[in-house]
Amino acid sequence: MSSSPRQGYILGLSAYVLWGLFPLYFKLLATLPALEILVQRIVWSALAGTLMLTFWKHPGWWANLRAHPRHIAQLGLTGLLVGGNWLIYIWAVNNGHMLEASLGYYINPLINVLLGLVLLGERLRPLQWLAVAIAAIGVVQQVWTLGQLPWVSLALAFSFAFYGLLRKRTPVAALPGMVVETWLLLPLAIIALPLLTQAVSLESAVWSSPLALLLVLSGPVTLIPLLCFNAAARKLPYSTIGFLQYIAPTLVLLLAVFVFHEPFPQERLLAFLCIWVALLIFSVDIALSLRRSGARFSVTR
Repeated sequence: MSSSPRQGYILGLSAYVLWGLFPLYFKLLATLPALEILVQRIVWSALAGTLMLTFWKHPGWWANLRAHPRHIAQLGLTGLLVGGNWLIYIWAVNNGHMLEASLGYYINPLINVLLGLVLLGERLRPLQWLAVAIAAIGVVQQVWTLGQLPWVSLALAFSFAFYGLLRKRTPVAALPGMVVETWLLLPLAIIALPLLTQAVSLESAVWSSPLALLLVLSGPVTLIPLLCFNAAARKLPYSTIGFLQYIAPTLVLLLAVFVFHEPFPQERLLAFLCIWVALLIFSVDIALSLRRSGARFSVTR
């Protein structure tokens, strides 16, 4: 194996393992409300991203944005989507809904396919139709047996799918794009923080405790896996990235069941089995399609 693919595998595995271990970090912040964690994450991500941009140069990115104000507006919208996604995920982790969060990110690739069908006019291949149908059965089964819509799973899947779709159509590199998104969210965060009832992170005692370091680390914790993924995507074929993406929700699932002991009733297991079968069919379809075309793709996130 050449050094470039080897580095790509290491970077890709690092990104998805870090994303999969995010619950361990957010559990350390569980004394804070989810909205307050989100506000702090936005603030420190904006600052950390700006610092990274001073060392990791992206020539011309700001001039390009000024020349295309529409791209700034698009980044404002994607910022709201990713901010909403972060909020739901943090709330899910710290309120005993990690299994639903895991299910959401398993569903996400299939939601991407649906958005391509509905919004981009893409045609689904027969195996893709089958995968989407089986995934839908899994969601309906959970609604029928548990008596509730898996809103956490669907909200995470749809918010990130729309985020990815819009970011794909916004020609801005990953790091500058994330920096602009967080800076556009920053005024909302600064306004929201004092309005939060009994905001813990505004207490002076917090900033002389270990919690302060954890809050500051929310910036690097957010950006490092993103940068690993962005670098890996340039070195690995699209199909490989597609398979690696299942690492994160699998780790979240394992943490939920074996570390945090969330209940995993048979009814929920059946929903997961439907999604896993759908993803297997979906992955086989991708592999067959790439084999037929012989294409090798690179992606950015």
